[in-house]
Order: sequence, then C-alpha cells, then structure tokens
Amino acid sequence: MKTLPDKRGYFGEWGGTFVPETLMAPLDELERAYHRARRDRAFEARLKELLDRYVGRPTPLYQARRLSARLGGAMIWLKREDLCHTGAHKINNALGQALLACEMGKRRVIAETGAGQHGVATATAAALLGLECRVYMGAEDMRRQALNVYRMQLMGAEVMSVAGGAQTLKDAINEALRDWVTHVRSTHYILGSVLGPHPYPMMVRDFQSVIGRETMAQYRQIVRGLPDCIIACVGGGSNAAGIFSAFIPHTRVRLVGVEAGGRGPGPGNHAARFAGGGAPGVLHGTRTQVLQDEDGQVESTHSVSAGLDYPAVGPEHANWRDTGRVTYTTVDDAEALAAFHLLAETEGIVPALESAHAIAQAAKVAPGMALEANIIVNLSGRGDKDLEEVARVEREQS
Repeated sequence: MKTLPDKRGYFGEWGGTFVPETLMAPLDELERAYHRARRDRAFEARLKELLDRYVGRPTPLYQARRLSARLGGAMIWLKREDLCHTGAHKINNALGQALLACEMGKRRVIAETGAGQHGVATATAAALLGLECRVYMGAEDMRRQALNVYRMQLMGAEVMSVAGGAQTLKDAINEALRDWVTHVRSTHYILGSVLGPHPYPMMVRDFQSVIGRETMAQYRQIVRGLPDCIIACVGGGSNAAGIFSAFIPHTRVRLVGVEAGGRGPGPGNHAARFAGGGAPGVLHGTRTQVLQDEDGQVESTHSVSAGLDYPAVGPEHANWRDTGRVTYTTVDDAEALAAFHLLAETEGIVPALESAHAIAQAAKVAPGMALEANIIVNLSGRGDKDLEEVARVEREQS
C-alpha cells in the first residue's frame, strides 16, 4: 500500500516544495508526467521489462544460515539488492526517472551521488537510453569511491568534482540543483533518494517499492505469513522506503531504520538525524529533520559510508518516526566495519558499507529473539566499491 502525500506534497508536517520560482514549472511538469506515466500501460510494461531483463529482477530473498547460526536467535534473511545490475538498488529509480525524462522530451540528465552507486545507475540508464549525462560528486566522496568515478566515466558520463563545503553528498546536491535551475528546459534532474521537493520523495519511493512487493511475495512463498522485523540503513532513505512501503499497513512487522552513528555523538561526528539531535528545517527543497546548530546552520556530518553521510532524511521517514510506525536507531563506524567482515566471513557476501550498518543492527537484536523469529535485512548494495576505503581505514587504525 502506498501512502500519497497531500496536494502540497506533505507527509504529515514534513515535505512540501521550497525551491526558487524557476523550478516550480518543471516540478509541476514532472508531477504531471509521473502520474500520466504510471497510468500508461506501455510505460509500465517498458519499465518492468527493463527491471526484469536488464536489472535482473526479482532479486533473491536469501536465508543467511551461517550468519544466523553464528549470532544465535532469530533467522536472518537478506533481500539481495546487491545483485542488481550496477550493484545496488539505485538502478530501480534511475531507470524509472530516465524513462520519464524521455517521455518529457528531455535528452540531458543530471544527478548527484555520494557513494557513487546512484551516479553509476544514472550513467548506466543514460547510456542505455542515449541521454547526455552529468553527475555531481563531492571531492571527498570521489577520493573514497574512485572505482565508481571511473565506472561513470566509462559509460560516458561527465563527473563534476564539488570542492565546496564538506565535499560530500550535501554539496553535490547543491551543485546539481544549480545546474537544473540553469537548464530546466533541456534537463531532468534524476534525484537519487526520497529527498528534495515534491514530487521526488513520493516518486523515488514508488520506483523503489518493487523491493517491498517482491520481498512480501517471496517471504510468503518460502516461509508463509509475515516476518517479525525488517531492517534497512537510512541515509536519504530510498532503500528503506522501498522495502518498508509494502509492510507499513502490517503493524505486527517491526520496521527499523539504521542511521550512521559515525565516530560518536558529538556535532560533526555522525549523520544521525533522529538520534543525534536533528531538528525541523528545510534543506534541498523539503521540510524535514535536519542536523543543525542553534543558529539553524546545517552541521557537517561524518560516516565511514559515503551514502549515509548526509545531514537530512526523507520527509516520509520523518512522518513514520512521528507516528511510531518505524523505529530509528544508530550504528557507529566500528560496528559497521565489524559487520562488513562478519557477513563476508560467514556468507561469502561483501556488503556495501551502507548495508553493513543494517547487518550490524541485525547482529545486535537477533540473539535476543526466539529461534522461530525471522528478520529481513535489505542488503541494498555490494561492497566492491568500499574495499579500498575499508583497507585504508583499517591500516590507519592498526
């Protein structure tokens, strides 16, 4: 079941459209095109064909027996979004929006990226559909995700280094928005998470909701009934929104979002918007929970995972937190790195550092649950991109 925002784009008190006047017309155009496309059987059929034959959907729901035995307690299942083409869930949304750009007659697309996976997914979709592509990426993220930078360039995308601010995801979004303001007639901005002005939070969630629909169907076929708990990492929150969306009405299923606890609780050391002292604010076109100081200035953030290193969260997540439907918690860098090794050692699967946060949370709670209980972790991406950064961090710590 999908929950629509109200006519102003709000989920409860969160969301809306806070953008320059220049962007109001393209956002209205985008919303109309999106609703028209989702009623168009030909559009839906084309997207499904690409998801099935190009992306490799459905992705498996995998029973992690050795991991579960190591931990004790509940059985852990992995929704294997890491097996999608390009290595993460990001391709689901990128393809949907790229097709939408073609429907609107836009032949140029831009994107922001932190961990690089959304940039790779956008470059992939652009290459497939013959679109011009530019990706904005913070200089610090380009350093720690050099492999993904090359992958984007290999597919013909122009990767723009952003040297301002903390040189991470927030700064990349700033530059992408500036580009869009300048080129609204020819360009569609493929925003990568459930962030930004309406209709992006709704639209990105809907393109990612295939994860939740598949998970529900697969679990019922293999185990029957409903799982006890679903865990997903939350940066902007698209992979979590995608898997949570199908289970929101089923209140007996506990939903847990995991934020980046970083180095610890001090300002600038983490990216925990709920647990770390965030407050209501407006960032990148939406009203949501934002890490900010007493003067309302956006605080710097830190996470070992580039994809979670962002000071705000999607507005629908803020609403889920308010209603109590989703519980949000934190995992710090050390716990995520330990989970990175744990999954590799027990299952032969190297998770993305973002996904390792969700694995770490499962490792905390599984031992205290009954043997008959079942936890599903959304394994949102694979860890090839993170191997050099993990090795570097661990060399510095040794």
